[in-house]
Amino acid sequence: MTAADHHRPIVESATALALRHATWHGEDDTAAFARQLAAQPQLANAFITLHGDLGAGKTTLVRHLLRALGVQGRIKSPTYAVVEPHEAPGLHIWHFDFYRFNDPREWEDAGFRDVFASPGLKLAEWPEKAAALIPAADVAIFIEALDEEARRVTLSAHTPLGQQLLQGLHP
Repeated sequence: MTAADHHRPIVESATALALRHATWHGEDDTAAFARQLAAQPQLANAFITLHGDLGAGKTTLVRHLLRALGVQGRIKSPTYAVVEPHEAPGLHIWHFDFYRFNDPREWEDAGFRDVFASPGLKLAEWPEKAAALIPAADVAIFIEALDEEARRVTLSAHTPLGQQLLQGLHP
């Protein structure tokens, strides 16, 4: 095994500025990507959506990202609460999971419009369940499980902020 094989690139190819692909060969690669993303100053006010089947690794990525940002304490999945707020040094973070989201009235009742209008990082799993209500994602992350460990990942920028985030990720 060569050094190149041992240290696989996080972002393996870019077909365009707005689209990047990667293969994560295990949780260490997921954590390395999360640390690299956390180091981007533009992340502070980004909206990132996470797409993939159950068990693909969306929540695992979020946990690694929150730890890399400095979030302390228990990091719960917001599957039942729909949103979990977090604090990191100088940063407000909201982690949404719209998997059980059924009623658009919940959006207004929960004050999500105000959350999305305020500064801070927003992360959303299962965004398609609230697609008509949420703004366009700066970056959409699509995770596909290839086997128990490996994941095929596609990063797609949908805004200038998202393009800046992707530019800051180095192979």
